[in-house]
Amino acid sequence: MATENKVIRCKAAVAWEPGKPLSVEEVEVSPPKEHEVRIKIAASGVCHTDWTYLYHCEKGVNSRPFPHILGHEAAGMVESIGSRVTAVQPGDKGQQVHQFIGVSTFSEYTVVPEYNVTKIHQDALLDRVCLLGCGVATGYGAALNVAKVERGSVCAVFGLGAVGLAAVMGCKAAGASRIIGVDINAEKHEIAKKFGVSEFVNPNDHSKPIQEVLVEMTSGGVDYSFECVGNVTLIRAVFEGCRARGEPV
Repeated sequence: MATENKVIRCKAAVAWEPGKPLSVEEVEVSPPKEHEVRIKIAASGVCHTDWTYLYHCEKGVNSRPFPHILGHEAAGMVESIGSRVTAVQPGDKGQQVHQFIGVSTFSEYTVVPEYNVTKIHQDALLDRVCLLGCGVATGYGAALNVAKVERGSVCAVFGLGAVGLAAVMGCKAAGASRIIGVDINAEKHEIAKKFGVSEFVNPNDHSKPIQEVLVEMTSGGVDYSFECVGNVTLIRAVFEGCRARGEPV
C-alpha cells in the first residue's frame, strides 16, 4: 500500500484531560514495528469502560496519563504489518481482542500488537463484528465459560445493555429454562425478549428489594445471576437473588 512504512496523518478523538469532552483533531500514527499491526478502523463500539476512564478516573479509578485516545472494541482492515508478523496480512479484515483502552480505536488508524488482532471472514460486517471484541464476548462468555450455565436452569440477568443481552444469549444457548431480565428501563423489555428473556422485572415496580422479588418468583432463588451493569450496589442483590449453592457472576 502507498502508506506502508510511512507516518499516517488522520483524525482521532483525543481525551486531553479527565471529565472533558473528546476533541476530534489530526494525529500522527507511526508505522508498525516488529510484531505490530497497523489497522484502518472501520467501526468502533463505545464501552462503559471508556466512559468510566474519561469521567471517573479522578475519583480513584486507575488510569494512564492524559492525553489519551480511548476506544477498545473495533474492527477494520489491516493497512500494514511490522516484521515477523504471521497472523495477518495487509488487506485482511481484523477484529481487536485481548484488548484494553491502550489500543486506541477512537482513531481512523491505530497500531496494536499482533496478538491483539484476530483475522475474520472477508464478508463480515465490520459495524457489527466490532461489538464481539468486548461487550458480546464478556456477557456470552460469562454465561458459557464462567458460570457454565446448565440446561434447564433458571437465570437472572441484571442490566439489559450490550453485556446483559449477550449474557441472555449465552444462557439461552446453554439451554436455560427461564431467563429473567432485570432492568429499570421498561423500554428494554421487548428487545430483551428477542434475545431470549422469558420474563422481565423492573425493580421500580416493586416496593420490596429486587432479590426478594426474584426469590418469590422462583420459589427460592435463581440458579445463576449475572450483574451486567458495573454497579457495586447491585452486587448484594445478585448474591441474595440466588438459591442456596446458586452462582452469582
